[in-house]
Amino acid sequence: MQTRKNAKKQSTSMQLIGAQLALFRTNAGFTQRKLADLLCVHEETVASIEQGRRPLLPDMAEQLDRILKTGGALAVGVEHVSARERYPVWAEEFMAHEKEAISHYSYENQVIPGLLQTEDYARATFRTTTPSLSEEEIELCVAARIERHELLHRKVPVTFSFILSEDVLHCRLGGSEVMHEQIRHLRISSDLPGVSIQVMPLAYNSHAGLSGPFVLLETPSHQQLAYVEAQLGGRLFSEPDDVSVLTRKYGMLRTQALNSKETQSLLDRLLGET
Repeated sequence: MQTRKNAKKQSTSMQLIGAQLALFRTNAGFTQRKLADLLCVHEETVASIEQGRRPLLPDMAEQLDRILKTGGALAVGVEHVSARERYPVWAEEFMAHEKEAISHYSYENQVIPGLLQTEDYARATFRTTTPSLSEEEIELCVAARIERHELLHRKVPVTFSFILSEDVLHCRLGGSEVMHEQIRHLRISSDLPGVSIQVMPLAYNSHAGLSGPFVLLETPSHQQLAYVEAQLGGRLFSEPDDVSVLTRKYGMLRTQALNSKETQSLLDRLLGET
């Protein structure tokens, strides 16, 4: 989790880049809506970046520099925002690999995986943090999490597999309305190209994931990595023997969990649609 010092620093960097974008956009004669259309994003995305509430990603910075003819100014600014200003220091390496991964397998038994969280659900998770975060810090954390969702919508789909305990679907985190929308979002996400979502039923008294959550990544060079997060930080494993243990666990979990169609039926039942 970010420290208060880092969150304050991040806010300054994001606000500066956002203000620069707003100035460049205005000088070029674009409205937020027109610029959003050219970028194929929502108008609110542009507004959030300009207001310093959402980080400007490197790829988008390069697009904006071309559209606004700013000579690379935005890309340079983003390049000099340290990764530790966006994510906890122990998560930097994982985030870098996640962004480039060609496959992403995740098992979670405490909360909905971050890549599948709605904005309100993510906000509710950060509000449970102890020591408590300020509202500004919470919004920065939510923006960083939602930014990762673009991985699910790439033109060339990444192979995603998510297995989650049924427990997390019955937890009322954020309240009934937030959870209902979160389950609806899971159901919609389950139909995305390359995405498989499976639920581990409550009825099982034993399964291969009792030791806790983990993520498996495959890099473009076909290196296999594993990431395990705990209370005070996370650890990235690259040794083949270590990764092999979790790969075998994940294989077993996939056979024990409901398959994709059964999971969709469960989500439909929870939504009251069947």
